[in-house]
Amino acid sequence: MTNYFSFAKRNLKRRGIRSWLTLIGIFIGVTAVVSLISLSSGLKIAVNSQFGVSSTQIITVQAGGLTLGPPGSGVAKPLERDLVEKIEDVNSVEYAIARNIENIKVEYNDVTNYLYAMSVPEKEQKEFYEIMDFETAEGKFIYDNTREVFLGNNYAKKNNGFDKKIGTGDKLKINNKSFEVSGIMKKEGSFIFDNVIGMSEKELDKLFPGNKDIVDAIAVKVKNKDLIDKAKQDIEELLREERGVDKGGEDFKVETPEASLDQVNQILNGIQIFIIIVASISIIIGSIGIINTMTTSVLERKKEIGIMKAIGAKNSEIFNMFLVESGLLGLVGGIVGIIIGETIGYFGTIGINNFFGSSASPEINFVLIIGSLVGSFLIGAIAGISPALKAAKQDPVNAIRG
Repeated sequence: MTNYFSFAKRNLKRRGIRSWLTLIGIFIGVTAVVSLISLSSGLKIAVNSQFGVSSTQIITVQAGGLTLGPPGSGVAKPLERDLVEKIEDVNSVEYAIARNIENIKVEYNDVTNYLYAMSVPEKEQKEFYEIMDFETAEGKFIYDNTREVFLGNNYAKKNNGFDKKIGTGDKLKINNKSFEVSGIMKKEGSFIFDNVIGMSEKELDKLFPGNKDIVDAIAVKVKNKDLIDKAKQDIEELLREERGVDKGGEDFKVETPEASLDQVNQILNGIQIFIIIVASISIIIGSIGIINTMTTSVLERKKEIGIMKAIGAKNSEIFNMFLVESGLLGLVGGIVGIIIGETIGYFGTIGINNFFGSSASPEINFVLIIGSLVGSFLIGAIAGISPALKAAKQDPVNAIRG
C-alpha cells in the first residue's frame, strides 16, 4: 500500500497542471458541501435561539389565522382577556399570564423609530419575569404601574437605531408620552427579546385603549413538566368550548416549546437536505473530471503498464495502483475543500449570529470533516474504477509496442 501511494504521488506531480485542474473540480464540490452544511447548521442554531423562553413547562396560547405583525395581531378573532382566568382554573396549570405586543413610536436623541412594546401584567409580575426567564444587566424591572420601561440589551449599544446608547434613568418619548428607563436586560441571544421594550400593562392599555379587552398571547406555566401534554389537551378543549369551534376547525394555537422547535427544525432540515443535494452536483462534476484525467493517464502510460506486466506485475496490482491514484486525487481535493469550506462556515456562522443577535458560538463539525475526507477519497476511487480496469486489462505486448 505504501508503494501504491508513492507511485500515485509521483504520477500526480508528473502531470502537474492537469492534476491541479482536476483537483479544482473536487475541492469546489467539497467546499460547497462543507460550507453550506456548516452555514445551515449555524442558521439552525441561531433560529432556535430566537425562541427565547427556555423553560420546558411553558405553553403559549395564541389566536389562529393570518399574522402580519407581532404574535397574536392581524387575526380574525383575537383572544379575550377573560380567558386568562379560565385557563388558570385548569387543574394542571399553575398560572397564566397575558401578553400584549403593540407597535409604538419611540423618540430619543432627536431620532424617531417604530418599535414593539411588550406588556408586563399588573399582577404576578415576579412570575412574569420568571416565566420569560428575564434578568437585568443594570437597573431594575418594573414592578408597579408607573411611567417606566425596561429595555432589551441591544438598546445599550450605540448602533441601536438612535445613534446613542440608552441607559438606566434616560428618558424616552413613547407615543408622545415621557417614560423613564428603569433597567436594561441581560443579553438573551434572541432577536425578539434583545430588542424588546417592556411596559406596564396599564400604561400600554392607555396608549391603545381599543385593545383593553383582548390579548395577543397567553403564557401558561404548567405545574409539572410531565403534565405539559395533558395541559395542552385540556386548554384546547376549553378554548374549543369558549370559542364555539369543533376539533379540526380551531381558530387558535396551543403550542409547547418542543412542538414549536420541531416544526422549525423540520423546515430547516428540509432546507439542509436540499442544500446538500445541490452542492453534491459539484462533486459529481468533479468526479467526471477524475474519470477523464485517469483515462488520459492510462493512454499516456501504456508502455509503462506493459513493462510492469512484462516483469511480473499482476492485473490486481495495476488496478490497485490506478485506483489509489484516483482516490488520492479525490483525497487531496477533499482536504483543500474542507479547509476552505470550514473557514467559510466558521466566519459565516459568526455573521449569522450577529445578524440574529444570537450568542451561540460557531462549532467545528469533526464528523463532517472526517466524513468529507473519507467521502472524497471514495468518490475519487470510484471514479477511477473504470480507467483502472482498462489499465489492468492491457495486453503487455501491445502496450509495449504502443
